[in-house]
Amino acid sequence: MMATDIRRWRVGAVQAAAALLVFAALAGCANSNRTEPPPEAAAPPPAPPPPAPPPVDLTGRWRLTAAGSGGCFMNFGHMPNAAQGTIAPEGGCPGNFFTSRKWSFEHSALIIRDHKGEPLAELSFAGGRFEGQQTGGGAISLSR
Repeated sequence: MMATDIRRWRVGAVQAAAALLVFAALAGCANSNRTEPPPEAAAPPPAPPPPAPPPVDLTGRWRLTAAGSGGCFMNFGHMPNAAQGTIAPEGGCPGNFFTSRKWSFEHSALIIRDHKGEPLAELSFAGGRFEGQQTGGGAISLSR
């Protein structure tokens, strides 16, 4: 081998060694054993409090009276401390109250709903009975 060939071989070997060192360094960076914890997910907002139950136990028979239209009896059902339940009108109810099927207690008001879930009346509790307005505007009361 000639001197120039040896020099070329040395330069090539040095370049190859340098390239290997660069690749080894890059591979070391890529395979770092450091593990970073994943970012913490935000906690979900707290659930809203359950609705308050009505001020009296609604279970049983109630008389619905509409101003100028007579009245009828309705049977209310629900689970203890529930804020909603069922209604079974006995018949002869004024207006659309013969379609009453559900009740709910929301924001301190008793809401009577029809078989489609549409509100028929909204009543407030006072003096041992519920009093309020039909959706159409007439006064109604619900008493034992």
